[in-house]
Amino acid sequence: MRALLLLAFLLLPILSRAQDLAGHGGPVRALAVPEGGGLASAGFDQAVILWDPAAGKARRVMRWHAGALSALAPLPGGGLASAGEEGRIALWPAGGAEQPLRVLEGHAGPVTALAVAPDGTLASAGWDGTVRVWAADGSARVLEGHAGAVGGLAWRAGGLASAGADGTIRLWDATGGRVLAELGLPQNALAALPGGALATGGADGTVRLLSADGGVRELAAGSRPVVALAAAPDGRSLAAASLGGSVGLWSLPEGRLRHTLDGPGLPVWSVVFAADGRTLWTGGQDRRVRRWEAATGAPLGPLAPEAEAALPAGVDAHGARVWRACSACHALTEQEGVMAGPHLHRLFGRRMGSVPGYAYSERLARGDITWTPETVADLFTRGPDVVTPGTRMPVQTVGEPGDLAALLRFLEQTTR
Repeated sequence: MRALLLLAFLLLPILSRAQDLAGHGGPVRALAVPEGGGLASAGFDQAVILWDPAAGKARRVMRWHAGALSALAPLPGGGLASAGEEGRIALWPAGGAEQPLRVLEGHAGPVTALAVAPDGTLASAGWDGTVRVWAADGSARVLEGHAGAVGGLAWRAGGLASAGADGTIRLWDATGGRVLAELGLPQNALAALPGGALATGGADGTVRLLSADGGVRELAAGSRPVVALAAAPDGRSLAAASLGGSVGLWSLPEGRLRHTLDGPGLPVWSVVFAADGRTLWTGGQDRRVRRWEAATGAPLGPLAPEAEAALPAGVDAHGARVWRACSACHALTEQEGVMAGPHLHRLFGRRMGSVPGYAYSERLARGDITWTPETVADLFTRGPDVVTPGTRMPVQTVGEPGDLAALLRFLEQTTR
C-alpha cells in the first residue's frame, strides 16, 4: 500500500512543533507501550517504529512486513508482536531487530487484533473470522464461532473475549466459547475493565460497557464508528477514538464523558495509555502520533527541543517544513550520529550504505546508488519501497514538485 503525500506536514508553521511524533509515511493504525517504557507505533507504511518519547525521536524502524500493519501488542520482557494485512504475526525482541525472532502463520486473511494475557499468552484475530490462541511452540488453538471478521480482542478475568462484525461479543475459555452479548451492529474494538467487565466500540458510534454477567450500558460517544479503545492501567479511564477524528475520555465506572480531545479532525485509528496512566497517545490518518494529558485532555508538547531553531541562518524555510517528516529518523550532522536512520552529513556524492556504524538493510548495503539531487528526488517520487526494495525506511513520497525542490535545496544547504 503506497503512502500518502506529505501535505499534512506542510500545514504547520516551522516553529510550531507540536505534541506529536512525525515519522510514518502512512496512517498510524496501532500503538503499544512495551514493558520497560517507550512507545511503539505501526501503520499503513508497513513500518514498526520504536520511539524515545522524551527526545521525540525514533530509536529504530523495523520494516519486515510486506503489507499495511493494523495490530501491535507488548510481549513479556519488552518485546512486541506486530501483524497486518499479510496475515503473519512477527514477534520482536526488546529494542527491536532487523528480523523478527519468530513468525506465526495460520490466519487466512489480514490480522486485525492482538492481545496478550497476563501470563504472556498471545491471541490474534482477523478477517478470516477466527480467533487463535498461540502456544509456546508456535501452534495455535483455533476458536471459531464469529460470522465475519473479528476486530477486537481482550483478555479479562476468566478468559479471552472477542468482538466481531457480526455484532456479538464472545467469551472463550478452555472448554469452548459462548456469546456474552448480541449487539446487532458490527463491533470494532474491545477493552478489558476491572472485575471482568468489558468496553466495546461499535459502528454506530456507541461505546457499550458490558458487565461480567452480560449487562449492557451505553455511552453515546457520537455518530461516527468507534474504531479504537484503551483503558487506563487503573481501569478508571477509557479512551474511545472514532473515524470522525474525535477521542472521548470517559470516567469509569460512572461512565461520564470527561473530555473530548481537540484533534486534527481526521480518523483516529489507535489509542493507548502510558504505563503510569498520565499520558494518552493517539495515532491516525494524519500519520502522526500525538500525546495528551489524560487528566485534562490537554495536548502536551513539545516533545523535543525545536530542531529548526538550531539550523544555520538562511536555510530554505519551505524545505525545512518538508524536512520535519524526516527529522524523526535522520540527523543532519555527523556529530549527532546515527538515529533510526543514518546521519545525512555530506549526503550528496555519498554512496548509499556507507555511513560507518549503521546497520543497513541488505538492499542498501549493496551501495549501488550514489546520492545526488536526482537520485534523492527519484527516491521521494517513486518511493523507497520501489527504488530500494527491502529498505527499512518508512514508505514516504513527496508528490508536489515545489515541496520536493524545496527539500532538495534544504538538504544541499544543511548536509555539506
